[in-house]
Amino acid sequence: MNRRSPQTAANWLDRLKSWPLYVLPQHAISRLVFRLTRVQAPWFKNALIGWFASTYKINWEEAKYSRPEDYPSFNAFFTRALRAGARPLSADEQTPVSPADGRISQIGRIDRDAVFQAKGHTFSVTDLLGGDPARAAQFRDGNFVTVYLSPRDYHRVHMPLTGTLRETVYVPGRLFSVAAHTVRSVPRLFARNERLVAIFDTAAGPMAMVLVGAINVAAIETVWSGLETPPQRPNVEAIDRREEGITLQRGAEMGRFNMGSTVIVLFARQQIDWLDALQAEQPVKIGQAIGALRHR
Repeated sequence: MNRRSPQTAANWLDRLKSWPLYVLPQHAISRLVFRLTRVQAPWFKNALIGWFASTYKINWEEAKYSRPEDYPSFNAFFTRALRAGARPLSADEQTPVSPADGRISQIGRIDRDAVFQAKGHTFSVTDLLGGDPARAAQFRDGNFVTVYLSPRDYHRVHMPLTGTLRETVYVPGRLFSVAAHTVRSVPRLFARNERLVAIFDTAAGPMAMVLVGAINVAAIETVWSGLETPPQRPNVEAIDRREEGITLQRGAEMGRFNMGSTVIVLFARQQIDWLDALQAEQPVKIGQAIGALRHR
């Protein structure tokens, strides 16, 4: 099934709102946010957490700790853990589940090497995964889902299926916002932003999880290496992880954003089918079934 979003193409207001991002010092701003969100002065971090929780209507009942005073910094609050049982896993081990709390930006099939971003915009899997055609070829005509994490969402990323880590790829880039108006107006947005790619071997074959940075996303972390970015690096960095024997279970945490952003999941051709009920703009939660394996 090859879905298309109900979104309209970018209008003049989208372009006007996105234009300043081309000239802003995106990495410098994000490094400043990195420092501010780690300030531990109680008066500062408690006030900031309280303002943020009120503004974005944070659901404290889902959180493991429910008071600003329980967190040593704003970043600790932003990447907060959920209470036990808050995200039960759907169905069985062979059912792919959502990698994040958020909203589906797009979902569907990869058209040869092209992924649909928004009306009038696509980007290539080859560019998304760091420019190596052989790495991208395993996902040719496969399936993808893009999930946007808003500021109010839980910001840890979890495994859709049990997988053994094969490779990670750091890809340098810009830090455009990933809000809806920029996705509609900035060409190849997700293949231009700084990102971390993790490729796993699963029961559905290869699975790529792409954590896309954005302005104010001051850091991306993984459970196996900790802080992956910053620092910004000038070149693509690919690391073979097979000898490390890192296997993560379905539903387990694999990484986190230290501010909001987007995760893209890719599967190989004819390995899974997305659930028919899923459409662009639909909210999803970690543990929610999003597809089915074709070969079980």
